Amino acid sequence: FLAAEWNARRLAVAHAVATPYRDRSHFDAQDVLESGHARPHAVQSGWLNRALAGMPSVRGAGRNAGVALGANIPLVMRGPTEVASWSPGRLPDLEDDTLQRLADLYADDPLLSRRLADALAADAIAEAGSRDDAMRGGASATASSDGGVGAQVQKTARATAEFLVRPDGPRVAVFETTGWDTHANQGSEAGVLALRLRALDAGLRSLREALGPAWDRTAVLVATEFGRTVAVNGTRGTDHGTGAAAFLLGGAVRGGRMVGAWPGLSAAALYQGRDLQPTTDLRSVMKTVLRDHMQVPQRLLEESVFPDSAAAGYLPGLI
Repeated sequence: FLAAEWNARRLAVAHAVATPYRDRSHFDAQDVLESGHARPHAVQSGWLNRALAGMPSVRGAGRNAGVALGANIPLVMRGPTEVASWSPGRLPDLEDDTLQRLADLYADDPLLSRRLADALAADAIAEAGSRDDAMRGGASATASSDGGVGAQVQKTARATAEFLVRPDGPRVAVFETTGWDTHANQGSEAGVLALRLRALDAGLRSLREALGPAWDRTAVLVATEFGRTVAVNGTRGTDHGTGAAAFLLGGAVRGGRMVGAWPGLSAAALYQGRDLQPTTDLRSVMKTVLRDHMQVPQRLLEESVFPDSAAAGYLPGLI
């Protein structure tokens, strides 16, 4: 799917990108990626939540501006702007009688009754995509050798689309995939990394199919907290690195090109003698999408969304 989007000039690849973080802790690196600040644990809110307040399509709309899909709302979506959430169920569906009893139990509690109503509404929206797939005979199959990861990513992607295509729905959605920490037995075209990449590719295809015509107005950013080492380690895997790649795709993207300077893989060009040398600040990609696609004012981006990011410039012609 990604190859087809590249050929259709709807995919741009930003290579040798990184956040300002230069150590090798997943927890700290993830915090920097999601908070938008240059150092870990500087704030308790995320850059995307702070940006929501500046989106013209959100201000005064009286709806949840964003939705997070997963077991928890990630830091990038936490903050003062209210967002919706949905997680695929792991337990059997509750009977209508049980749900009604819960509604009666929560009726006198404004907070709990609202949360229950929101949860039921979100579940109804997300599950609409699953029912549509069943009527069509199902989405593209995923090999069972990936432990069901592909099917789960596709389900989440279709649920994401169900939220976004609604006229009164959120403008922004976030979901995460895991299993990329390939320290051992990473494999090649049949290894664990290849399986994860195929699952990601299938999920993005499902997202495009479920979005339908809305794909032409969509930008999807795929990013990670840091890269992997250039050389294979002693257990046939790769360790925590620095420079990585980010994918930006969708009908709103001017794709079919690489973004950023390529530093090379010679020993002299590597960061600390082991990693891909970062040449582009990942915040430049994020800031450009927010300004040029979501119309977030540049002043807001510089002052509160990505403070201390003046050196991370904008990328012309990306959107």
